[in-house]
Amino acid sequence: MSTASWPAAVAPPTGPRFRWPAGFGTRFAICIDTEEEFDWNAAFDRQATAVTAIRALPAMHRRFADRGVPLTYLTDYPVASTPEAADTIARLLEDGVSAVGAHLHPWVTPPHEEVVSRPHSFAGNLSPALEGAKLDALGAAIEAGFGRLPRMFRAGRYGMGPSTLGLLAERGYVIDSSMRSGFCYTGEGGPDFRHVGNHAFRAGPGGALLELPLTTVWLGAMRAGGAALYDLFDRLPRGRGVASRLGLLDRIALTPEEMPLAEALRAIDRAVADGVELLNFSFHSPTIVPGMTPYVRNAEDLARFYAWWDAVLDRLDHHGVRPASEADLVAAATTAPLAVAA
Repeated sequence: MSTASWPAAVAPPTGPRFRWPAGFGTRFAICIDTEEEFDWNAAFDRQATAVTAIRALPAMHRRFADRGVPLTYLTDYPVASTPEAADTIARLLEDGVSAVGAHLHPWVTPPHEEVVSRPHSFAGNLSPALEGAKLDALGAAIEAGFGRLPRMFRAGRYGMGPSTLGLLAERGYVIDSSMRSGFCYTGEGGPDFRHVGNHAFRAGPGGALLELPLTTVWLGAMRAGGAALYDLFDRLPRGRGVASRLGLLDRIALTPEEMPLAEALRAIDRAVADGVELLNFSFHSPTIVPGMTPYVRNAEDLARFYAWWDAVLDRLDHHGVRPASEADLVAAATTAPLAVAA
């Protein structure tokens, strides 16, 4: 399937539901956007490249390791190119099950040829040549820092574009996880994922990549209406809030960032009941340091963050949902047959 024909700022194509290998079962993955710190309320800044939050990763990593949960660190250029940060993560990978992938923030990744702007924060809005050059710089930094080229990718701000999947395939990537099911970023010049479901599918030229959408679950009496109904409620005064309070419709992404625990647990129950075979969780690495993102502002918020994960992991265990490492996902992607080229 080729993506070269879909215009920027609209919907990328999807494909038939991926058939996971026999015995894969229902699994979950935790892929962390491992990135620099910046002011989320300010304009994008090419000079904002500090990565001090990486020092907090070992304590966080131990919590998941104690539960037998591998992590995939989707690492961006400022992290991979900073020796202290890369060394910190490299030591975490010594557990033998965690891994690094790639995460592209174009405004802090060379070559710096574009004007820094909100539309250009979506790498898919750059020319294919410049997007490819930034992917090359990122891949080289990861190879230098970790001794291997990345196989899994997520676009920063979910900012994939018409050329992204083809560029990834050319560079040997196996998995993309840039599509955020049920969300739309066209108001900022980004892509529209409202039509994307939670099931994995083949994507890119000839289905060369396995697309793992970030899991988003619709809850409520009107959940079948999904994104279209959610948008309709948004056009009404306080419509989404009213719909949520009345139990009509909620959009729950599998992330501890802004997603209350009770709703997250219900979303896990629903995803398992819906037969979603890979529940794809995410969060941003600076969130584990109070004050660096809007999601964890103080010590109490951080305690709630970890309590969220404890309860979520308990619920997954209750359902018999096992963790999947990056190696598990790559093995599944590379043993299953490719799609027929469109």
